[in-house]
Amino acid sequence: MRARHKATRRRMKDGTLMQADIPLTRDLVLVGGGHAHALVLKAWGMKPLAGARLTVINPGPTAPYTGMLPGHVAGHYGRDDLEIDLVRLCHFAGARLILGKATAIDRAARQITVTGRGPVGYDVASIDIGITARMDLAGFAEHAVAAKPLDVYAARWRGFLEQVARGEMPPEVAVIGGGVAGCELAMAMAHALQSAGSAPQVTVIEQGPEISGVGPRARARLLREMARLGITLRLNATVTGIEATRVQIDGQAAVPAALCVGAAGAFAHEWIRQTDLPHNDGFIEVGPDLGVIGDPNLFAVGDCAHMGFAPRPKAGVFAVRAAPVLHKNLRAALSGGRRRAFKPQKHYLKLISLGGRSALAEKFGFALAAPVLWRWKDRIDRAFMDKLGDLPVMQSAAIPAEVAEGVHEIMRDRPLCGGCGAKVGGGVLAEALCALPEATGDLVTGAGDDAAILRQPGGGFQVLSTDHLRALIPDPVQMTRIAAVHALGDVWSMGAAPQTALATVILPRLSPTLQARTLAEIMAAARDVFGQAGAQLVGGHTTMGAELTIGFTVTGTRATMPITQSGAQAGDVLLLTRPIGAGVIMAAHMQGLAPGRVVAATLERMQTAQHREADILAQAHAMTDVTGFGLAGHIQMMCRASKLCAVLDHAAIPIYDGARALSDQGIASILLPTNQADAPVEGQSDPLLHDPQTAGGLLAALPRDAAERALTALEAAGCSGHIIGALEAGDGPIRLR
Repeated sequence: MRARHKATRRRMKDGTLMQADIPLTRDLVLVGGGHAHALVLKAWGMKPLAGARLTVINPGPTAPYTGMLPGHVAGHYGRDDLEIDLVRLCHFAGARLILGKATAIDRAARQITVTGRGPVGYDVASIDIGITARMDLAGFAEHAVAAKPLDVYAARWRGFLEQVARGEMPPEVAVIGGGVAGCELAMAMAHALQSAGSAPQVTVIEQGPEISGVGPRARARLLREMARLGITLRLNATVTGIEATRVQIDGQAAVPAALCVGAAGAFAHEWIRQTDLPHNDGFIEVGPDLGVIGDPNLFAVGDCAHMGFAPRPKAGVFAVRAAPVLHKNLRAALSGGRRRAFKPQKHYLKLISLGGRSALAEKFGFALAAPVLWRWKDRIDRAFMDKLGDLPVMQSAAIPAEVAEGVHEIMRDRPLCGGCGAKVGGGVLAEALCALPEATGDLVTGAGDDAAILRQPGGGFQVLSTDHLRALIPDPVQMTRIAAVHALGDVWSMGAAPQTALATVILPRLSPTLQARTLAEIMAAARDVFGQAGAQLVGGHTTMGAELTIGFTVTGTRATMPITQSGAQAGDVLLLTRPIGAGVIMAAHMQGLAPGRVVAATLERMQTAQHREADILAQAHAMTDVTGFGLAGHIQMMCRASKLCAVLDHAAIPIYDGARALSDQGIASILLPTNQADAPVEGQSDPLLHDPQTAGGLLAALPRDAAERALTALEAAGCSGHIIGALEAGDGPIRLR
């Protein structure tokens, strides 16, 4: 992986061990991507604690910033302005990011349960999962959305606004809760609907006699601003139920609502109540050091925590102020140091957006509203986001002043990639393999195809292949799944049924406890992938080394002769089951330049098995999987084996979202120049054709009518396929039109 802050030099001149030499001995797990945890990640990246392995658990690759939500709803900010990119932040901090929702914690075993994955072990953990505004009302789950979690509400709002713009929904909105949050969101939604050309009908429903959370002066100004936007306020109104088009109120007329938003108070996440954590109505009780009462290994911060030593409202300002103390105390808990106490301020400035580009400020009972206050708030919010988005460029390892010739050319501009981006070039590999003897005996084919083919004594055939991957990301589970899918690609591409697998695992230097945790995660993930494919994991080999590397040797069986690369026929079309561009995305990620949502979506696709696609394409004339040599390289190999040439339709080739933009910025894998030289393309120039893929798609050659039937079957199975070109008689380079 890319060197961080010149820390990969093995020793300082005085002999002091550097970060890369120190074994990992303690697991720190941050549950939730709240504001405090985001700031801890930034601080950790600037100064990591040697020997500590950092993990973050969050449902999504980004986390919304509370302060900018009303502005986003009103239309002043785009989605990217609102979201904290946890993928980039975790990469900067050297942390693995687990995308999933924590649902339980076992303090005795020190394990956190995550949806869709096995338990995650910890030595020290911190919880920053915010709150929910979901209400226990009839019909709420079916017909309403809570204002928190913010990302869920923001997505629902964007969809509703689009429907209103298309005339599919009336601009009727009900907000349950007349506190600051409810009024602020109501004004933002009314402003956005007006700006979209609609006549909004927005109603705020408050159970009490007046809007709450502000003093008399601020309340009076809020009422004027709400009236200006045409917002109706229902006071002393108790909601009895929510229906698809209206909100029922006890003793009052129903409120029309095509969208109902719950903003009445802060509610704890239900799973916290089900644990043995000390809590106050679901909010985790912490002491002045932000540690969970009675547990030296757990912390909680932000809205999910209850500070009994200094009760405060649920406001983001306290989480932001708590972050430096949390960072200090987490390091202390991991290293045996001394902890600090958090002393939250008693009074804080409230800046409330008023729908348009104006804001209300309140402190000590004084209130003032003006556009200049919105601009002030905007600067504060953007400064916070810039702090988490403007990450220092990680420096490459320092090259000694005197080196052998060729060193500077290899290390001049890009770090060593992971996955198939770290492969040896096809030309060099072919030269090395040409010295191997011809296949004899039961060996039908050896080197040169996707897998070796062996004739079975009782009839039928067995295929045998091996693959391993230098880690793209620090999560052993995702890397295991990707490596398993990648290795199985050789079996699937030959039309064989996966049979057995042997694992080869290189772990970085870890303590015995962390070794056990890591291997347990790897084995569970491998069993899952191979079991889904119908194969059995039967053992393997482990060792420790400089970095995480995971590989598998796999076998498969087929009753008839397996599909090879040499059976393609003139007139066949080429069908591809997966986009290209994973290499450039992961190269950008390793440089901290790829958007988190793009990286997360790509990794999700890479770890998805392709057994259904393989079954549908099992009668192809020729097939391979697109991996390190890039799409062009693997097509060229098929053409050479079949003595044909290929013509590709540039517009038909699927590309991962975000890959084109990154490629156009000049980002590329270190293997790109080699791949371009090994498989030249005539016509248009597109680096993505040579981009090395990890766990890439299956590439099949088959008659057009069979390809059309395959596309229909793939779609019915929930898979994808694309006809990207055709094969012709002749030889020569690939032509791109």
